Amino acid sequence: MGRIFRSLFELLSRRGTRYGLNTAAALFAFLAIVVVVEALAIRHNIRIDLTEGKRHSLSDQSIKLVKSLEQEVNAVAFYRTDEPGKAAAQDLLDQYDHFSAKFRYEFVDPDRRPGLARRYGITTYRTVVLESGGKEEKVQGAEEEKLTNALVKLLRQERRIMYFLTGHGEADLESTEREGLSQLKQDLTELDYEVKPLLLLREKEVPKDATVVIIPGPQTDLLPSELQALEAYVKRGGKLLVLVDPFTQPGLTDLLKKYGLRLGQNMIVDRLSRAFGGDYLLPVVTQYEQHPITKNFNLASFFPLAQTVDTVETPGASVQVLGRTSSDSWAETDKAALDRGEVSFDQEKDRKGPVPVGAVATIEVTSNVQGPTSKVPTEEKAVNGEPSTVNPKKGRIVVYGTSAFIKNSYLNLSGNRDLVLNSLSWLAEEEELIAIRPRQAKFTPLVLTASQARLALWGTVFFPPLAIIGIGVAVAVRRRRSS
Repeated sequence: MGRIFRSLFELLSRRGTRYGLNTAAALFAFLAIVVVVEALAIRHNIRIDLTEGKRHSLSDQSIKLVKSLEQEVNAVAFYRTDEPGKAAAQDLLDQYDHFSAKFRYEFVDPDRRPGLARRYGITTYRTVVLESGGKEEKVQGAEEEKLTNALVKLLRQERRIMYFLTGHGEADLESTEREGLSQLKQDLTELDYEVKPLLLLREKEVPKDATVVIIPGPQTDLLPSELQALEAYVKRGGKLLVLVDPFTQPGLTDLLKKYGLRLGQNMIVDRLSRAFGGDYLLPVVTQYEQHPITKNFNLASFFPLAQTVDTVETPGASVQVLGRTSSDSWAETDKAALDRGEVSFDQEKDRKGPVPVGAVATIEVTSNVQGPTSKVPTEEKAVNGEPSTVNPKKGRIVVYGTSAFIKNSYLNLSGNRDLVLNSLSWLAEEEELIAIRPRQAKFTPLVLTASQARLALWGTVFFPPLAIIGIGVAVAVRRRRSS
């Protein structure tokens, strides 16, 4: 036995054995680390997207929508096995699946399973079918904006209608020109809203199926009967998005005052807008108040030719400012100077920035008329000994001091589109849709000046090999001297 232990000790004492054991221990430790890292990766999946605009990550709206899923959603992607773009589509659907256990997907080759393709009515490759609760939506091509909009349509229980007021010189819904509203109409249609014009001049009241009424910058004043119809609509829990241009609409101004919203009858001048390539009458807003519309909103928005919108404490209404311009701005009251294009800050007459450019009001509603789109059942209460129906809905109004920022020329500028759609989602009581929306990937070329191009050439082509040669020469000289 002693001889065996002596032989084993001699074996372990050899240098080769020690090296072998050290190598085995290091290999075992490495494998253990790999196993632990893989286990953590499976349980805690972390993605870091360093691209501009986060092109390879879901937008806030998509994440918020998927996390709010209350029913199972199944996605079937019809791609051939060797279909170009299949890997990108799978990566996108993986992200939806990651944020909700109620979202599931599968890939199907329509050539190998023609029966399933026929059942879903698939006629082209790269078609994704979303189904839930007996409903289905088809999307051609796996793109985030298309998938998220299809999810919205799939989950919506009823058709919702956006009415745009007409008859007072408002922008045209169908126009594709700079002053038109065709882009906004398209965005709303893709979110499964029905968009209709509303001519209150021939209507006695706002239609009962209205989800939101939008007043897009009327150029002539509304008639008293129209103002009364809008007021009655708000009193029964209606929702208004009001966009009023400076120095217009005394009647509409008086209506908004009843709910604690005061238009300034001025025009905002902002020096900061020059830094963004605009002129002084294109105020930029980067300061937002805490409200569901602007929560986590970190995009600049632009309000061309805008007036101030202030809030005043009013019984029965809860009011709040949404955003303010920079400290380099002011509210100009001299209309004649504005018309001449000559403006300067007058401390006695003008108002120094930051100034508010948008505000909201939530109106308490107690009426014996049940709101047409109420989601909450009515309650019976005794009033003066008689039963009365109480409507728990609340009216909502969002006001901006310009109509230009929703038009085709400015809607897609920075955060304007998101701010408008967030406002409409809040008015429609669809808070789950309030977020930063998917953005299309864009090609952004790098343009260098002549000096920058020379610096890049020397830094990437000539300097690295010259540095290596220099280091080699220095090492050789040092060795020769030391020897």
